[in-house]
Amino acid sequence: MEEEYDCVVCGTGLIECVLSGLLSVAGHKVLHLDRNEYYGGECASLNLSQLYANFGKEMKEGLGKPSMYNVDMIPKFLMADGELVKILRATVVSRYEMQFMLCDCSFVTKGNNIYKVPCTEKEALGSSLMGILEKRRAAKFFAWSQDCDENNPKTWGKLRPKEQTMREIFAHFGLSKDTIEFIGHAIALEEKEDYLDEVASKTLSKILLYESSLGMYEGGTVSPFVYPLYGLGELPQVFARLSAVYGGTYMLNTPVEKMVFTDDGEFAGVVADGGKLAKAKFVVGDPTYFPDRVTKIGQVARAICLMDKPLDGIKSAQSAQIIIPHSQVKPPRKHDIYVVMLSEIHKVVPQGKYLAIVSTFAETANPEEELAPGLALCGKHIIDKFVSVSPLYEPNDDGSKSKCYISDSYDSSSHFEAAAANILKLYEKITGKPYDFDKSIAQPVSM
Repeated sequence: MEEEYDCVVCGTGLIECVLSGLLSVAGHKVLHLDRNEYYGGECASLNLSQLYANFGKEMKEGLGKPSMYNVDMIPKFLMADGELVKILRATVVSRYEMQFMLCDCSFVTKGNNIYKVPCTEKEALGSSLMGILEKRRAAKFFAWSQDCDENNPKTWGKLRPKEQTMREIFAHFGLSKDTIEFIGHAIALEEKEDYLDEVASKTLSKILLYESSLGMYEGGTVSPFVYPLYGLGELPQVFARLSAVYGGTYMLNTPVEKMVFTDDGEFAGVVADGGKLAKAKFVVGDPTYFPDRVTKIGQVARAICLMDKPLDGIKSAQSAQIIIPHSQVKPPRKHDIYVVMLSEIHKVVPQGKYLAIVSTFAETANPEEELAPGLALCGKHIIDKFVSVSPLYEPNDDGSKSKCYISDSYDSSSHFEAAAANILKLYEKITGKPYDFDKSIAQPVSM
């Protein structure tokens, strides 16, 4: 360990492991440390024994072999055509034969009912979510958005998506409040209402990502989301292997004892493994390694539920995402509530068992109560549940002076797009150039 490195990475969460792999491939000499004896950090996958031990609970009987469970502490889907999947295709999918399963369906609630999210012109016309006139207006919007290219004004028609707000775009098509809600929250996956008064091109790009993800696999229109077999814990590990192939050094169960800085406040190295000094040019790490360099901006409430039957109201789906828009909750909230359901087909639970995770941005002093609308969808099928509240941190600076490149905490959403954006932002900040997707293999991940 007592060597000079280009980079020290602290923590083996997904963001840190992806960056460790990408930086190693780019030629950086990397030392990767984690205080835990397992990979994954906050987003680790635990078997049943580990899950109960983590929450200090006594394991219930009748749940099957503990080794049959791979429970993700922060479960999130991947957009099939999203940035993280593109990175996977460019680096580790073929090398490590990773396999993914499509999510069966995406749903949104309205009142006391659950509806499949319509996301094409054809689906909008057939959806029971809207009346006949609203269907036609929504179909026109989807037809326009699918053809809209923000870099080609000829596709804009009479609109100006780089100048107008999303509110103005919706008004042009005469869409109702309910239709705007499901497009904004269940398709663009916006969590709050702020997007309505921002430049429309940002939200339109999210809608196009949703639509392009739908078209990644034969059959289309099923779901834009994929999930890795055996859980998300595989992702940090494959990037750790990639880093090792390119010369990276990994040390688990190795707490960082001290960060070393120059008189000018620039990172110079870490002390770990019984007082040994590893010098490096910069450090990458999750917020827990830099308590004096991050700011708490909120907290996320999550409930992991072990169930003996699938969620109510989603028919025969073996996996699903359900979004409860904040306005559908009484009293209304500012942030949406997300429900993810997985089953034996994902190799995360044994046959006959299901896994549901409810999450939201905590707005009150009683976070568990805020999860109640999502937990209600689980009905009486919950065998046991595990509730946690995690702080949300963001770095105080971008690392350009201190050479400390700190990742953001994982948000409450049900997908990894924010984490993927954080990876690419940090990669560009560190290397001085954006990640080159032209090197990727333009084919879907293995299904």
